Amino acid sequence: MSTIPAPRGHAVVVQPDEGPSYWQPLPASGHADPKLTPELTRFPALSMGYQTIAPGGRVREHSHGDQIEVQICFRGRGHVVIDGARHPLVAGTACFLGYDVRHEIVNDSDEDLVMMWLITPHGLEEFFKAIGRPRTGGQPAPAPFARPEDIVAVERAMGMNDTRA
Repeated sequence: MSTIPAPRGHAVVVQPDEGPSYWQPLPASGHADPKLTPELTRFPALSMGYQTIAPGGRVREHSHGDQIEVQICFRGRGHVVIDGARHPLVAGTACFLGYDVRHEIVNDSDEDLVMMWLITPHGLEEFFKAIGRPRTGGQPAPAPFARPEDIVAVERAMGMNDTRA
């Protein structure tokens, strides 16, 4: 039984500079900013946030075996490869990624690519925390840093499939 109170009658508003933020390792670099998580919303079925992918960065190909993800390009441009097919990403592009759909996000521009993500059930926020470093808004980006050596084990524990070290 969950210890999180029910969301009935509960609302949450999170401002851009509020909530946790985590610098992300290579090859994405940039940062991840979970905004609506079960601890805040009292709703364990989903979480939502933003991921900023640095110029030249990318989110490695992966899939989610037990999660469905919605991604919306919020700012910037790049492309997403979904099951081998390349699609442009511009502000307003929306992607629905069902179970076991392989996807990779690439920022091939010289500006930040900001993606809004929503995942059900929740858990992506825990992944960003596990592989990232705490970030304070406004601080300069750190020097690029490597992923954890056990990244594939971390990804598998978080429900991600189809990744390689």
